[in-house]
Amino acid sequence: MPEAPIFVVQLHDARRLHYDVRLEVDGVLKSWAVPRGPSLDPVVKRLAVPTDDHSMEYATYEGVHAGSRYGSGAVIVWDAGVYRNETRDKQRKLVDPAEAIEHGHFRFALQGVKLTGSWAFTRTGRDWLLVKVRDESADPLLDLTLAEPRSVLSGLTIDEMAATAS
Repeated sequence: MPEAPIFVVQLHDARRLHYDVRLEVDGVLKSWAVPRGPSLDPVVKRLAVPTDDHSMEYATYEGVHAGSRYGSGAVIVWDAGVYRNETRDKQRKLVDPAEAIEHGHFRFALQGVKLTGSWAFTRTGRDWLLVKVRDESADPLLDLTLAEPRSVLSGLTIDEMAATAS
């Protein structure tokens, strides 16, 4: 049985603080910048701006970029784990993740340290929305971006990681 594909959410303090949601698809990390981070409330739609694909090695990167092509500033791995594709066509057949993204709707279930349950990326014109699917892990009253600010790898906050560059 093949291993489950990985996901990572990196908190990046570049020009603006944002969360980079990255999903392994065809050997690369497909990436979206989510300025306000993922919400556990299924009513909340978060803007998700597609960014360049990243190499798989980038999934564990933490540190401080100094003028790199990815934007300067501190980066921590805010969450990480595996995911399962849940995107189905009208005949209820599973759709390949790359094809789902190409067609503008990708539904997946996360099994991370912080994030669990089903989510969906949906294209709306040029940009995308990230929405939590209504399931047992939905929690409109919990803001994980505030409740869980630390890296799942180093245990550092974004400010503590930025201070390591001094």
